[in-house]
Amino acid sequence: MRVQKAQQAVYQAEQDIKKNNQDILDTKAGMRNADPMMYESYDNFLKHLWAKAEQLEFRRQELQAILDLEIQKLVKCEQAVKVLEKHKEKNKEIYLAEEKAAELKQFSELGVTRFYKANMEKIQEEEQEILKQLNELEGI
Repeated sequence: MRVQKAQQAVYQAEQDIKKNNQDILDTKAGMRNADPMMYESYDNFLKHLWAKAEQLEFRRQELQAILDLEIQKLVKCEQAVKVLEKHKEKNKEIYLAEEKAAELKQFSELGVTRFYKANMEKIQEEEQEILKQLNELEGI
């Protein structure tokens, strides 16, 4: 917004300079057709317009300097935003990697737990089978 306002101010200053230059041209053209008694008045008015032109150009240069400064600030801010976005993306990747590792760990723990349960069930079945065989042998 600041850059746009500064650009608009420079544009307006340039328009004022163009208008003043056109006034100078119009005054010169009017001087050619004027009564020689009016030359001094035209000359004074032209001096006024030339002084105004210098002031307008000085003002335009000031506004252009402000615009350049605002553009530099904008570029720095855009660079800072890009850096933040890169950090955000990098942190997001790290976060996703950590989440994936935690999920894999959880699945690994679930696998170990399932293996342990299955192994325990297998051992219990074998024990029951052995007890059954012992009971059959004792019952003979």
